[in-house]
Amino acid sequence: MSPHPSATAYLTRVRHQRTSPLKHGFSYPGISYLVDLDKLGSSEHPPELPWWASVFTRFKASDHLGDPRGSWRDNVTAFAATHGIDLEGGTVRVLTGARSLGYVFNPVSIYWCRDKHGVLSCVIAEVHNTYGERHAYLLRTDDRGRARVGKDFYVSPFNDTDGEYTMSLPEPDDDFAVAITLRRADQRPFATTWTGRRVRGRGDVLKAAVATPLASYLVTTLIHLHGVRLWSRRLPIQPRPHHAPQEAV
Repeated sequence: MSPHPSATAYLTRVRHQRTSPLKHGFSYPGISYLVDLDKLGSSEHPPELPWWASVFTRFKASDHLGDPRGSWRDNVTAFAATHGIDLEGGTVRVLTGARSLGYVFNPVSIYWCRDKHGVLSCVIAEVHNTYGERHAYLLRTDDRGRARVGKDFYVSPFNDTDGEYTMSLPEPDDDFAVAITLRRADQRPFATTWTGRRVRGRGDVLKAAVATPLASYLVTTLIHLHGVRLWSRRLPIQPRPHHAPQEAV
């Protein structure tokens, strides 16, 4: 593998823990990639991997924020610009899942955006729900990668848009640990953690990609199955509000 790959693979574990008004939790394994959007360029799969591996590891701009006809990098740059942030000449790295066997579902993708001087300008948390909607939160993290932001997006049918997220989003290295907690005044927190360990070597990356081709299918299935379990325990369904795309590009 190239010493400067466009995408670094991580074997991951995601955990969800609901503590109010019902206690409920589940976890699942997967594979995620830290993608350098400048090195990926216009390719849809990492050039470090053979062409046939794109069946298992493919990235498309249309799976993420912005104009599906534009480039992934340009869409992120345009979104940041709507918040007065200039990413021209800088770098953008995103932690996300890959399209595999024609399908991808990314509950959250995290972007670390640096300006032309190498300074971290912002972090973007792009959240998707199972209704085909997405929302991007632009965050100003502190020196430990922490940020707070109001909840503006309907993700679970059991949670409305009330409350505030506290997030811990340090940049990945050999491993990573992302934590997102939803806090409300009248309830105990709902927490999600996303951890991963880097996969080294071209052969091991290929093995990991081929071994977990159904990761997105697994995530979607588990979300629906656990939703049915919560509904069967009489957890109230919250109405889904209209969500207007806010990327402005």
